Amino acid sequence: MDQIYLDYNATTPVDPEVAAEMRPYLEEYFGNPSSMHSFGVKSREAVEKARARVAMLLNCLPQEIIFTSGGTESNNMALKGAAFALRSKGNHIIISAVEHPAVTEVVNYLATQGFEISVAPVDESGMVDPEDIRNLLRPDTVVVSVMHANNEVGTVQPVKAIAAIVHQHGALMHTDAAQSAGKIPVDVQDLGVDLLSLAGHKLYAPKGIGALYIRKGVKIEKLIHGADHEQNLRAGTENVLEIAGLGKACELAFKRLEAYRAHTAALKRKFIEGLSAGLIDFRLNGHPELALPNTVSVGFSNLNAQTILSAMPRLAASAGAACHTGDTGDSSVLGAMKVSPEYARGTIRFSMGYTTTQEEVDEALRIIIQTVRSLTPDVSLSLSKPEHSDVVKLTRFTHGLGCACKIRPADLEKVLAGLPPVTDPNVLVGADNRDDAAVYRINDALAVVQTVDFFTPVVDDPYTFGAIAAANALSDIYAMGGQASFALNIAAFPVNRLPLGVLNDIVKGASDKAAEAGISILGGHSIEDNEPKFGMVVTGFVNPSHVISNAGAMPGDALVLTKPIGTGIISTAAKMGLAKEETMREAEEIMMKLNKISSELMLRRKVHACTDITGFGLVGHLHEMAVASGVDAVIEFNRIPFISEVQALALAGAIPGGTKANYNFALGWTDFSQLSMIERYLVCDAQSSGGLLVCLPEEEAETYIKSLLDNGIAGAFIGTIPGKGTGNIKIS
Repeated sequence: MDQIYLDYNATTPVDPEVAAEMRPYLEEYFGNPSSMHSFGVKSREAVEKARARVAMLLNCLPQEIIFTSGGTESNNMALKGAAFALRSKGNHIIISAVEHPAVTEVVNYLATQGFEISVAPVDESGMVDPEDIRNLLRPDTVVVSVMHANNEVGTVQPVKAIAAIVHQHGALMHTDAAQSAGKIPVDVQDLGVDLLSLAGHKLYAPKGIGALYIRKGVKIEKLIHGADHEQNLRAGTENVLEIAGLGKACELAFKRLEAYRAHTAALKRKFIEGLSAGLIDFRLNGHPELALPNTVSVGFSNLNAQTILSAMPRLAASAGAACHTGDTGDSSVLGAMKVSPEYARGTIRFSMGYTTTQEEVDEALRIIIQTVRSLTPDVSLSLSKPEHSDVVKLTRFTHGLGCACKIRPADLEKVLAGLPPVTDPNVLVGADNRDDAAVYRINDALAVVQTVDFFTPVVDDPYTFGAIAAANALSDIYAMGGQASFALNIAAFPVNRLPLGVLNDIVKGASDKAAEAGISILGGHSIEDNEPKFGMVVTGFVNPSHVISNAGAMPGDALVLTKPIGTGIISTAAKMGLAKEETMREAEEIMMKLNKISSELMLRRKVHACTDITGFGLVGHLHEMAVASGVDAVIEFNRIPFISEVQALALAGAIPGGTKANYNFALGWTDFSQLSMIERYLVCDAQSSGGLLVCLPEEEAETYIKSLLDNGIAGAFIGTIPGKGTGNIKIS
């Protein structure tokens, strides 16, 4: 048995009968359904046949169905369309606390257009109390939106009862039925809703197609203007191919609903029984009875969902809480349900489909139980783990992606702000300068430079990870203009998950890199942890009068970067299986390269400030330099060197959570107005063992860049310091 897919709430495969229904409209019938000739008539017949099939599933009139590009567009069309059409009546909208972003982001937009939003709470099972809706209703309420079934925990809402209350107050009722259609009955007459959203790829139709039910007599404003397609409510030539697929999927769902429901419900019972027999400390999320028959949301105590999933590469499931995705804390759904962090962080959603087999569930249970047991601190070490001879992919043992799991800069700022002031006159550089290393004066000719850095694996190979971690830690010494002298290891290692030989390979990679730097590793400290981490404490020396820090950048200075950026995105892409091997090798070589020569060449020039580019990204570390120096900075995006393929990988969605957090933090002091969203992420990308960012007079920059090139280092002039300021950055 190979991969086991238990993520049907994310998307379903296209049913073979659906694909067969679509194929003629891909290969043979290509006419525009608005054309009057036979080619167009054939396509129009397919569209209307599909409309009738969708209407049959929902128990409505065909003319009450409008085809869209998916559930998100349907939600936008319903909520914006109703709100704008009824603006003269009122400006109040109600949603539940557990809605999908396809609803919450829509009402957040409407809030910027003058609408007021109220959010109805849920109980610990994720259920909305209809009386809470009643209490929130006002004379100016125009629309209420409560999803039919929750995508994360499966709770089915009392939509019928809510709709009755809403109609008593003269408002419209909308429900997002993306997760419920095809799994449980979705009858608009029984539910009493005015608007209902459907997503094709949740019920075995292709992605990119959906539908919106609009009760006869309900008026909404259209969002897409053009010709009078779809009853003059959605302009644009109909997507005949996928509309035909959605129609067939709805027909199959209508015919097989009870069989689908019985099959997945039986698998769900077996799944929960298996978990209960094999594990003790877990929490089932969602309503125990009023829930989707295919969805199991389970929180594993004091574990991280991404760590569990990374340790189960054969299983496809989804984390139920936002861990290391750029959004700290629990998911909004689990938060609204007041699930404790003890369980929320370890919540995984398993969702089954009609193609899921009993054998797959049995094997999935075996894998889940063994994995969770192996991650439990007091587990017996006799549990199976990879042999040292096996190929170990280290990134599978981490819950982060390519951002090395750094603390968000906004959170770190709060911690640093609480540190007591340093009064020792021998402290030449401390946390107040925003540097990553400290400098302490011994005498007038000698000062100690010390730094510590460690992180989770950003590459799969243990030896390479150790070398990168060492190069990363040494970089802080070089950025200060110091000479490294010796180091200590810091290691966290999951001895119950990985053989000690893997740690030996990590240490060997670090030792070889330290030897390349001309220093020895004298010892270190280690702890047992479920997630591998490695780094070093590095001690060096510098002349007190020659210390280079963040503080010192001057108006008129140039900014020179000594390595291309993009390692966070590429590491994330590698873990997702998107990065080409040659791209990953290029990134690894860049991360393993010491900044020693760049530092030595820098010291021959008149340098005002320097920092290395690591976890906070290019923009974040430049901001620290600018704040410490009391200046502003300007970057020219087209001058910034990037690793090959990084922009394409970013477009494919390989954006680590640390990069997103960096961007959100930078919004307060960076002018991104001339960049696309992807370009913004690129300049904020969380780096591991990045290059030096050197600030020096413009007349020195050209000479420095030439010396770098002469030594095989592709240094680049990327910007300037235009004048005094407060740390603001403009990217042109």
